[in-house]
Formats: sequence, structure tokens, C-alpha cells
Amino acid sequence: MMILNVAAAVALLLWAVRQIRTGVERAFTLHLRRWLRHSTENRFKTALTGAASAIFLQSSTAVAMLIAGFVTAGTIGTAAGIAIILGADVGSAIVAKILVARWSFLMPLLLVAGVALYLKGRSGRARQTGRILVGLGMVFLSLDLMRAATAQISDNPEISATIHALSSDLSIAFLIGGIIAWGMHSSVAAILLFVTLAGQSVLTPMAATIMVLGANAGGALIATVLTLGAGVDVRRITTANLILRGAGAAILAMIIARNDTWLGYLGAGLADQIIMLHVLFNLVLCLVSLPFINALHKMATAVHPTDAATTHVRGPISALDPTALKSPDRSLALARREVLRIGETLEAMLRVVGGLFVTWDDAEAESLVENDAFIAKLHHDLKMFLATLAKHSDDDVLDAEAVDLAKIAVGMEAASDTISRSMRKMARRLHGEGLQFSEPGQQEIADFHDRVLINVQLGLSVLMTSDADAARTLVSEKDALRDVEHELQMLHLARLRDGLPESIETSAIHQETLRALKQVNTSFSLIGSQLLQRTGDLLSSRLV
Repeated sequence: MMILNVAAAVALLLWAVRQIRTGVERAFTLHLRRWLRHSTENRFKTALTGAASAIFLQSSTAVAMLIAGFVTAGTIGTAAGIAIILGADVGSAIVAKILVARWSFLMPLLLVAGVALYLKGRSGRARQTGRILVGLGMVFLSLDLMRAATAQISDNPEISATIHALSSDLSIAFLIGGIIAWGMHSSVAAILLFVTLAGQSVLTPMAATIMVLGANAGGALIATVLTLGAGVDVRRITTANLILRGAGAAILAMIIARNDTWLGYLGAGLADQIIMLHVLFNLVLCLVSLPFINALHKMATAVHPTDAATTHVRGPISALDPTALKSPDRSLALARREVLRIGETLEAMLRVVGGLFVTWDDAEAESLVENDAFIAKLHHDLKMFLATLAKHSDDDVLDAEAVDLAKIAVGMEAASDTISRSMRKMARRLHGEGLQFSEPGQQEIADFHDRVLINVQLGLSVLMTSDADAARTLVSEKDALRDVEHELQMLHLARLRDGLPESIETSAIHQETLRALKQVNTSFSLIGSQLLQRTGDLLSSRLV
């Protein structure tokens, strides 16, 4: 029962951290993305932005994944990305410092306020804020449960002897800390676990300290593994962070193993000392590394040299299996995988075309044409597959779902045409004629592109999970995006009235780009609409 209770407390902690991150991503991702993209003026400001973003998201890994999108699109350079992720590590450490504090009065207040907001909130942002508060309350609750569950371990001589043996082999303790952080996919949760166990005298001070340092290395490994399939610039950022945190944590662990008397200056209690060491380690590492960002970039470039030119087309292999047509359920699952594949290709195309408006690249532009042809082929094969499936199925529900998938695929092919033809040509015209958006116009286009990209990612998530709440958010974003597009068109007309030369020269491109992005967004919002129609949550008409 003791082991089960500890496992349950850890599970609740992981779930709580995820709820906080989900709430922030659904309510404030657009603002975070805009903030990150506009904060690359100097390295220290960039790192500070990364720290603040990690505090909001409760995860430096989540910040790393956001940065990956910007670097892929070319809107943030590799050096700025390294600075942001270094700052994010500091922010993640600050989160652990805040959460480890025992503020017993906060837990019930957060839970009551969070549930009330989530159930009664009228806007999506209010409900997601409620989710965040509930998540914070559950973090404090899980830590209390963990303290109660581990209180008995010190009374069990066999378990105590096993755990205390970690302090005699510090290399194993360091490795275990990294593995647990990797297994949890959250260095914050792992560090809270180690600090709590140390506070209950389950871990010796030395073992807990070394395991926390190991968790720092394991936390850096998470983002590195998650971006193995990303572009070379993204891999350089995560690799540089892994080398810095991994080597720094290992060096500090060896120093502490030789002399740990100075740890007493970091706090009165063991938990305070360990968490303060964690914060100071990441803070000092960030401050020392920022002046040498260019050197770090060169080091990461040596590890990941520039890739040779490769085709951007995803290949001819299809998920559709004609032998599965006699099994409608299996066939429908394969069709859904194919639609998801089309959507993922579209997401990559949208990232690429956003970068073309900043810097023209012939190879990237050609990849859009190739991927458009690839999507057209996938769409044709999918239509034929679904048409054949209809002959083998007599289930109205499955038939309706097949029709929904066909409609979504039609919308996605239209979005592909919009990106590869309309948007690509506008980006080429912009650079070919030597034109340039006005500064506010460029910012508006970039922000609008970010917003559409977030909705595309949400649409793919709904397609995979059939989450009704996420579908409602996706559909409501369609209306919100329409209002934003109208507002941006009015701002552009105002600049025309003021006679701003850049706005006059790029007027048609600016307006057409906004309309094209809105069309792409509409294609993906159809995913949420189809799901809500099946659940009965969508009105048949918007007419009064």
C-alpha cells in the first residue's frame, strides 16, 4: 500500500503538471509565441523571455518545442534559440522552487476557484484559467500525499537501506535522476519528487542532491530526443543545451561529492538547500553561457553539420491497405491515418511558406510545389479508397464518418493549393519586385500566421483524439480569427489613408496573404465542426 500510495501521488503530480501546461497552451499560446518572436533584441532579454515562458508553461521542454517551430520557419535564429532555451531552464527551476513551498492554505483555494472558473466560465480563456488553477491545486495536493505516503519508509529498515545505498554510488544516483526525469518527461516533477523524498529523510542529502543534478541532464535530454526528426538548426539548439546542462551537472556533481559543506549556506533545511542549488545551477549556467552563444553555435554546428540537399516530399508509401476494405472499422482507421498524414504535410508547408515571406529560398519554394502534388495524389487515392469502402459497409455511422473524412481531405487539398500557389507566388512577388511590408504590416502578417499555425496543430490534435473540448476551441477560434482578419484589414486601410509608402506598394499582397491564411484556417476548423455535428454541439445555422 505504501508503494501504491507513492505511485498514486506521483501520477497525480504528473497529471497536475500536464493540466497546467494544457491550460496555458490553449489559452495563452498565441501570446507566448508572439512574445518569444518579438524578444530577440539582445541575449539577456531573450533569455528572460524564455524564463518567463517556462514559468507559464511549467516546462522548459514545452518552450523548446515552441522555439523549434520558429527556427524551422526562419523567424528566430539558432543563437537566439539557444539563449531562449537557456532562460527556459532557469524558469523551469523557478517553477520547482515555487511549487515546493508548503502553502497549505493555497491548495483548497486554488481547487475551489479553479473548479468554479472551469464550470461557470463563459469564455474559453476563463475555463482554461480554471484548469490552470485546478492543476496548481493538484500539485500541492500530490506533494502532501507524497509526504504522507513516504513518512513510513524511514520506519522500514529494508527499504531505507536500499535507498540510502544510493549515496554510496553517486554515479548511479546521477544516472537514476536522469532516467526518472526522462521517464516522467518532466524535470519539474522529478525534482519535486526528489526534494520531497529528501525532506522525509527517505533520500540522504548527498543522494538527493546528485539525483537533482541528474534530473537536470535528463530534462535536457527530453527536448533533444523529441527533436531528432526536426531540422538541423533545431537539433543544434537542443544539442547545445544538452551538452551545457549535462556537462555542467556532471562537473558540479563531482565538486559536491568532494566537498558539500558549502551547501549549508543555501538554506536552513535540506529541501531549501537542494532546490536553491537547482535554481542557482541553471541561473549561473545561463549567465555564464550567454556571452559565448556564438561559440556554442559553432560547437553545435560541428555536431550537426548542414544536411545535404534532400527532397521535401514525404514519399509514396501509403497507409491505405486495399486488403482491409472488408473490415470497415480497420479501413476507417487507415483512412484517418492518411488524412493525418496530409495534415502533417500541410503543417510543414505552412511553416515553410511563412519563412519565404521573410527570406526567399528557391529550394524551399520548390518543395511547396512538390508537396502540393504529393497531397493531390494522397487525396485522390483516399477518395477512391473511401468510395470502395462504401460498397463494403452497411453501417450508417461508419458511412457518415467516412464522408466527414472525405470532406476534411477536400478542405486540406484546397489549403495545399492556397499555400503552394497563392501564398508562394505572393512571397515570390514580394522579393522579386524588391518590396517590403511596413513594420506594423510585417508584424501583423507574422502574428496572424502564428495564430493559424496554432489552429492547424489543434486541428490535427482533434483529428487524433476526438476531444470535444478541443473541437469547441477550434471552432470558436474560427470566429475569433475572422474578427481578427477584419480588424487587420481595417488597420491596413488606415495606413493606406495615411499614405505610408510601404503599405501602398504591398497592399494587394498584404490583403491577399491575410485572406489566404484565413482560408487555410477554415480548412482545418472543419475537423472540429464535423466532430461537434456528430456530438450534437453545433447549431445547424448561424441565422437568427
